[in-house]
Amino acid sequence: MLVASKLLLLGGLFFSFTATLGLLRLPDVYNRLHATTKCDTLGAGLILLALILSGRPPEQAVKLVVILIFLWLANPTAAHILARAAWAAGTPLARGTELPKEERPC
Repeated sequence: MLVASKLLLLGGLFFSFTATLGLLRLPDVYNRLHATTKCDTLGAGLILLALILSGRPPEQAVKLVVILIFLWLANPTAAHILARAAWAAGTPLARGTELPKEERPC
């Protein structure tokens, strides 16, 4: 179990690092939200799974599972709300981005 825990931890660190790079390098708020939400949710989820498999007492493992479920529900929901608020506020897309008329939100 220790090897699986280490692999999950390394995977979580990779995705968290990728989310940070996406936040720093992508051109607009919509791309940044996409990168950070997907990678950060997966990265934190893998880190929490690594902690669960690392031999914690059952009480702590249950708490970590509850945190994991909350994270999987809250991160995408918050990103969706932030993206809709940015769109409603008129935050522009990156230069060169075009949306088909039938796919525009709101």
